[in-house]
Amino acid sequence: SRRSLNCLVTLVLCVNIYFFAGSVVYRHCTGDFSTTCIPCTPGTFTSQPNGLDKCFPCKHCAESQGLYSQSKCTTIQNTICDVLDGYYCIDYSDSQCRHAEKHSVCKPGQETKTPGTKTSDTECVHCAPGFYSPSGLNCTKWTDCAARNGIKAEDGSPVKDVRCVQKRKRYCLVALCPPVICAAVIAALYRRAHSEAQTVNNGDKRYKSPIEETPKTSGQPPEENHEDPTNDT
Repeated sequence: SRRSLNCLVTLVLCVNIYFFAGSVVYRHCTGDFSTTCIPCTPGTFTSQPNGLDKCFPCKHCAESQGLYSQSKCTTIQNTICDVLDGYYCIDYSDSQCRHAEKHSVCKPGQETKTPGTKTSDTECVHCAPGFYSPSGLNCTKWTDCAARNGIKAEDGSPVKDVRCVQKRKRYCLVALCPPVICAAVIAALYRRAHSEAQTVNNGDKRYKSPIEETPKTSGQPPEENHEDPTNDT
């Protein structure tokens, strides 16, 4: 019929003129009214001419999914999301990332072989023997104690360095001895030497002193002299 033909012509005109990107059909063509188009509201879009009744909702770039908004949504273009620094994409849709995860962190005893990118995770490797990494960034060679004039006091491991101590020199003992301690040691040695000298001297006196002999007794009293003193001339 003529009305249907008019409606078809109006629809074609609407598609070519009014149904541009960023708009949708508000009221379809009828016998009495031609097709009416309206632009998309904020937060919605259509990227090409269409005969839709509703615009598409704009995409949201969630930081919780490792994304950020690189380009905001308009009535003719959807939001363009990109991957946050320190994340890599694990899910794509229409050549755009939908979800990303944090890069793996290398553990102590490991180092980063290949840093992570927006499309790949970090690659970690274990430290070789004789190397250590306390933070998981780079493996460092154990300290050579001998090269520092020291000795190894504790072995190293993949997560910690060896522990070195300085070699002790004998002649340094006297120089490092505190004056008070040195004086006390010297006094003690002097007293000991003096005491030993007195002991030796006393021993010499004990063995060298003459011993007084006592007369032998036969068990009878000695004879008394009974001579008369008058006999003496």
